[in-house]
Amino acid sequence: MRSPDQAHYLGVDIGGTKVALRVETDAGCVDESAFAWEPRHSAAVDLAQLTHHVTGLRERLGGPLRAVGVAMPATVGPAGRVTAWPSRPEWTGLELEASLRALFPEAPVAWADDGDLGALAEAEESGCDDVLYLGVGTGIGGGLCLRGALCPGLGRGSFEIGHLIVELDGARCVCGRRGCLQAVASGPATLRRAALLRGTAVTFDDLRAAVRGGQLWAVAALEQTCRAVAAAVAGVHELLHPRLALIGGGFATGIPGFTGLVSAHLADLARPGHPPLPVAPAALGGLSSLRGAVSLARRIAS
Repeated sequence: MRSPDQAHYLGVDIGGTKVALRVETDAGCVDESAFAWEPRHSAAVDLAQLTHHVTGLRERLGGPLRAVGVAMPATVGPAGRVTAWPSRPEWTGLELEASLRALFPEAPVAWADDGDLGALAEAEESGCDDVLYLGVGTGIGGGLCLRGALCPGLGRGSFEIGHLIVELDGARCVCGRRGCLQAVASGPATLRRAALLRGTAVTFDDLRAAVRGGQLWAVAALEQTCRAVAAAVAGVHELLHPRLALIGGGFATGIPGFTGLVSAHLADLARPGHPPLPVAPAALGGLSSLRGAVSLARRIAS
């Protein structure tokens, strides 16, 4: 049992299929766990499952929580209500703020977009205060830290780089618009384009092996993806001037040379006298949002 005198900072990463929890003290991580959601039924059932796991966590800690940070992939309106979450539409209309305060009555609690919190964690890990982070996976998320703070800031909306339009009249996005970065450069979008070029279905493993082998259909599909990512990064750089771009996410991490291709396309897009933004792989992988949630807890406790 842990000492009740320790300050426990809890991070909760709520995903569409699972939830991860991480507790840190000033000495480091003291508890980390995850669980898969039960089959979709209702937000009330999900919250009951989350409550069960939080109760077990409190019992393991043997002391109260100092503060709680929550990473949320859902769209949350200014009033603290979920307005959209395609992965778990049952949460639409949920009073998120009231639900979290009821779950954690003993501690201050705050939430932010999972991409934003991923950026916060990656910025801290890199030691750079001005970082643009992109997670390229099933969708495209990300965030921006300027001078060590999230942009646009808590309570002011999330940094939706996945819905930056990079291709006029491009592919239809799940948001209803055309040409969003996510519709052009996400993992599924890249695989669909690769299948058209190859003339048959393409899996992630197919694409990865074909890129390694230099097959033209795979290289062409990946080039268009990385060019779109570079265009989005270049646009953010022109407006807000981060000092470093970090690329993560399961798809980008698993494809050889992805970050290097983005960097090469950024060099092509650079204006004379304006060096391109440096690009590097993100360091934390799938843990970035969870680690960012802990960082958020530490910030609201101070």
